[in-house]
Amino acid sequence: MQKKTKGFATIFDVAHYAKVGKTSVSRYLNGEQDKLSDSLRDKIAHAIEQLDFRPNHSARMLKAGHSKLIGLLLADVTNPYSIAVLQGIEGICQREGYMLMVCNTDNQIALQDKYISLLEAHRVDGIIINTTGMTQKHLANVERLSCPLVLIDRFNTSFNVDAVGLDNEHAVLTVCDHLKMQHYHSILTVTEPVTIEPRFTRVETVKRFAEKNDQTYRIVEIEKTSVDQLAEAITQFIESDKGTKKAIFATNGVAMMSVAKALKQQGVSVGTDIGFIGIDDPEWAQLFDNGITVMRQPTQQIGQIACEHLLSRIQGNLRPPQHIKLKATLVIRHST
Repeated sequence: MQKKTKGFATIFDVAHYAKVGKTSVSRYLNGEQDKLSDSLRDKIAHAIEQLDFRPNHSARMLKAGHSKLIGLLLADVTNPYSIAVLQGIEGICQREGYMLMVCNTDNQIALQDKYISLLEAHRVDGIIINTTGMTQKHLANVERLSCPLVLIDRFNTSFNVDAVGLDNEHAVLTVCDHLKMQHYHSILTVTEPVTIEPRFTRVETVKRFAEKNDQTYRIVEIEKTSVDQLAEAITQFIESDKGTKKAIFATNGVAMMSVAKALKQQGVSVGTDIGFIGIDDPEWAQLFDNGITVMRQPTQQIGQIACEHLLSRIQGNLRPPQHIKLKATLVIRHST
């Protein structure tokens, strides 16, 4: 008989090929080979090889009450922050024998809902979510899921689940304190649209600090702002309030890249003409004009802790939800 060439071989196919019972094949596959004669074991092994049979682990796991699948929703998989978080989660999944299903929502609510339904259909054991802002309707769609959930960098007190992320207020206060010590009097904050809680907290913390310390500040949102427009805003910022020392604060790696492009376009010397500091530490930040000062997030650790908490919930931990905020580290470079 020739090898099976179409579709997947089943236990029935193996049993038929070996001319043995399905129960014998099941015992062979489930590690009960000692209950079979040498002749039966040889027949089944030969049939498995000839048919290129591969056990359906998914079906076996679901029959046992779990899928060994973890779902991960990321708002933007191209963001270095997302990649580092993913690496942290993936490491824990590999260690604990889980497969990770990664979904990129591309900052679209519709895709987010679609992927949640898809993960539910695959009966994942739990889901980790780092998404765009969610309305009450979308929160309700997530809350109705029966599997455990953990949010990353989204601290929503009305949402009764674990959350892990950066202590945003502490990170921005550290930025502001550093700029104050370096005698910067005026701050231009560049941010992606303030539609989610982390960005809102970062912007509002700058405002409160500046007002308390008699500093001037401006806010620029970059989603619909081209590099040319951002470069013009930076030029206007530099030319305003002559004689005052000025710095730009980028609220994340995406904003930092936009600022870097605009500064290069205008020929502005970082560290001399203007200060520059950001949250996140992409590799290129060490090389740009002798280095950009950053608040380095513990991104892999955020992913690891989120995954560990999710697995704890999957295993039956019923403690009250925890909101875990990790500290960023100030890395001082030439730009300030």
